[in-house]
Amino acid sequence: MLYDRVINTGTINEPGGKPTPEYALQSTVSWMRSLQFLTRALNFTTATAAYQKLGKRDMDVLVENTVLEQLFLALHHLSALQAMAGAPLQADVARLGILGWYYGISNAASAMTAAQDGSFQEDHSGTARMWDTAIAAQGLAIGPFGWRVTTLIEKDYATEVEVYRNGSEGSLQWAIASDAEAVGAAASYLKGSAKWHAWKQEQALRNTREFKALQVDNFRTKAAREMRDARLAGRPMGFVHQASRYRGKANYREALFLAYGKGTEKTLRGFVSDQTAVLRAFLAMAGAFCARKLGRQTWDEFVADVEANRAFTADVSVWS
Repeated sequence: MLYDRVINTGTINEPGGKPTPEYALQSTVSWMRSLQFLTRALNFTTATAAYQKLGKRDMDVLVENTVLEQLFLALHHLSALQAMAGAPLQADVARLGILGWYYGISNAASAMTAAQDGSFQEDHSGTARMWDTAIAAQGLAIGPFGWRVTTLIEKDYATEVEVYRNGSEGSLQWAIASDAEAVGAAASYLKGSAKWHAWKQEQALRNTREFKALQVDNFRTKAAREMRDARLAGRPMGFVHQASRYRGKANYREALFLAYGKGTEKTLRGFVSDQTAVLRAFLAMAGAFCARKLGRQTWDEFVADVEANRAFTADVSVWS
């Protein structure tokens, strides 16, 4: 009954019916599983080795405090995910797991940007943009966390994605079972995210005075295409953009997503554990980066204090 009402009839905000949840469910699970495969070798030791050439940066004490606070917040989210991973039913916690995972990523990303140049953003889009500019675009993100496109023009970002795909036939529409499949699935999610962000920019452009002056309602004319491409050309997109979109789908997609259907629990098997592993890898990377920027004394004092005074389960082993 509920499926028929929501999918075939619709709701106030989508009166024509909502999209079926099955496609989005499998791609949601497969992207996280692909990241889990591709980040298994990423830990504090390997990240520290990758950042060995980075030196300490002189920071205002408020910047240092921001770095430490954001790392601590991310560790708390990791602890929550570890607890959720043991839930008898993954469907009970899958939606909240995604939210916790995203905010852990966002906090860790904010710590990195503050450590890099003292910047801090309090909104989702600003955090994603700043991390991509200050970290990913500078070659300072490790593994698939560094995957990004430099433009939202389709023919150009499609070419960039294929470089990452490297011939892999892995798909978001089946369970990922190997590193080779994970590469293809991760590339597919990057491409899909670029397409979605491009669409969002197109919708925003349609509401501008300049576009309305063309007196068209699509991008078939040369003038409309040129205006669209000028807007899309200078808009890169990276991992934290993808994470933010991932959170948005969990937060705002229809009630059936992640929570309805007899096959849902089977698809979700191991999902929160995968989220936990991926956040742990990202937090290990962020910690190693920030440790180099803060210097050994401040870093060691921070880790010791967290271990002595944390009120949650997760310890500081992610940073050892």
